[in-house]
Amino acid sequence: MIKAFNTKQLLSLAVLCGLSLTLATPGIAGGKGRTEARVSNGEWQGRSAARQHRRMSQRLEQQAAHSPNDEVRVIVTYEDQPDAFDTDHVTRVDGTLSREFELIDSKAVTARAADVSRILENPHVKSVVIDDPITLAAHAGNLNSALQSNKARISLQAKPGGVSTPSRSFPTPPVFAFHTADKFHMNEMDGGGVGVAVIDSGFSAHRDLKPAMSLSFVSGDKDSSDKYGHGNHVAGIIAGKGIVAAGDDEYESDDAHEYDHRGIAPNAKIYSLRVMDDSGKGYTSDVIAALEWVGKNARSKNIRVVNLSLGHPVYQSAAEDPLVQAVEALWDQGIVVVCSAGNDGREGYGTITSPGNSSKVITVGSITHWGDKDPANDIVSTYSARGITRIDHFAKPDLIAPGNRVVSLSAQKSNMILNERGRHIKMKRVRGVEYIQLSGTSMSAAMVSGAVALMLEHNPSLNPATVKARLMRSAEKVDFPDAFATGAGILDIYGAVMEQGYAKVAPSPRVTRNEKTGQLGIEETGLLWGGMEWSLGFLWNDGFLWNDSGVDADGFLWNDGFLWNDGFLWNDGYLWNDGFLWNDGFLWNDSELWNDGFLWNDGFLWNDGTLSNDASAIDE
Repeated sequence: MIKAFNTKQLLSLAVLCGLSLTLATPGIAGGKGRTEARVSNGEWQGRSAARQHRRMSQRLEQQAAHSPNDEVRVIVTYEDQPDAFDTDHVTRVDGTLSREFELIDSKAVTARAADVSRILENPHVKSVVIDDPITLAAHAGNLNSALQSNKARISLQAKPGGVSTPSRSFPTPPVFAFHTADKFHMNEMDGGGVGVAVIDSGFSAHRDLKPAMSLSFVSGDKDSSDKYGHGNHVAGIIAGKGIVAAGDDEYESDDAHEYDHRGIAPNAKIYSLRVMDDSGKGYTSDVIAALEWVGKNARSKNIRVVNLSLGHPVYQSAAEDPLVQAVEALWDQGIVVVCSAGNDGREGYGTITSPGNSSKVITVGSITHWGDKDPANDIVSTYSARGITRIDHFAKPDLIAPGNRVVSLSAQKSNMILNERGRHIKMKRVRGVEYIQLSGTSMSAAMVSGAVALMLEHNPSLNPATVKARLMRSAEKVDFPDAFATGAGILDIYGAVMEQGYAKVAPSPRVTRNEKTGQLGIEETGLLWGGMEWSLGFLWNDGFLWNDSGVDADGFLWNDGFLWNDGFLWNDGYLWNDGFLWNDGFLWNDSELWNDGFLWNDGFLWNDGTLSNDASAIDE
């Protein structure tokens, strides 16, 4: 039985503060508007001044006020495709143009903080936001020393009947949790011909996988190799062949079961697009540049899937976030986009990162296996980010997949190899380190991307919405009512490939709250997606959150009030009002919280020293 909670989340007041950017009322778009601006400079500046404060994020305003001479990276979005006049205007206000994006009618610009507001003198500008730093959703960080001192362990009491639970999860090859993978692969269903773009830290040569193409979008660095070590790992989960571990020279699908460290779709075509530097850091604009390349080349290279095991905190609504706009543009082109949920689950609910806060894309959280075949002791990984999404209140993640201590490809001479020796997986017949283990929703997203490649090989006609809908309905259901940690359940690859049904659209439902009663309403997916075969009762286990409810005129299904007390993500950014998760003692009655013996020693979940500075270098 899945346990989708942890002590810190339940007992802490999580403050989900964040400043959102509000777009101005749209100005005059198109050629006419810009012609008028050119003719009447006074009118142009007057119109701009009236709207300026509503089109630049408060974070930018604060930076301009406190550090006006600091250089800042921003993304400028226009009402429609910008032209030479708009480019000239950036130069006139002392900005430096670094990239242009046809995909979302935007430009990446560098300027002094004090000069950013001058960009808004152009009434064709729709918004200006910070070009936010991007981080990967799996880090080894400083975990090695913590593991050596046993500080990273979760000590669990014996289960009823005397059956003990392992104190720490075991390394998990990508195919471990999917015993049907052998059947698929031996029948030569292995993702053959399906292109998967892995937008990550690059790829370095490995005998298990040769990408169809490797490119770098890191500003000023055209080296596409994986100097950090994350990109190889993610790509290997999707399409590694496992030949090094097997001691072979090439992969033979007839003997697929012999390749223990193979990926989910070992014959998918990987397009490695590097956007992260040697330390695993990058910028939103570099990611958007890689996404734009995918959009321009998807048809000729049959790229059907994009994997994004990265993100940044949610600072503005999805509609105003350039990264979300870019992934949704690809989705609308017919490309399936799979995103990691993020690794800040220990901070509580509302921790989904961008672009996983898009209602369109597939957002994946992580489940922890304990090295056995018993699903009863699996848990939602403590680091796995929880919904609902900040600002927009979409129900996320969409599903969960294995992401803890996953074994996949190493990248020679990368930071992971040089600095994280506790992660190395040694093969008896091989010199050097060919495999490492990492944890994070990065790994979970890669699992789902591999599954999508199999689905599209089986049925190339599927659109992204149908892929998402089938993944969610076929997911293995859980019996603990926390859809904002588990989504629709655990990835079931065989079920997803064999699932039927078509959906024209499949946005993740929005959640709302009745201010008088405290009840939560969620959009009925059957109505939202255009068919009751996709209703909440089918996507989530037996409709466990939504029984005894009714659908209102706006399409919202209301629960019977047992789930949340007042204050969840609605009032002043506080997660739980008065520190309580459930009203009426629902969670605490009859020891329901700790059934199956999932108690933590010392009355707390973590000992000191288990987290790195970025709070993401964690197991379990």
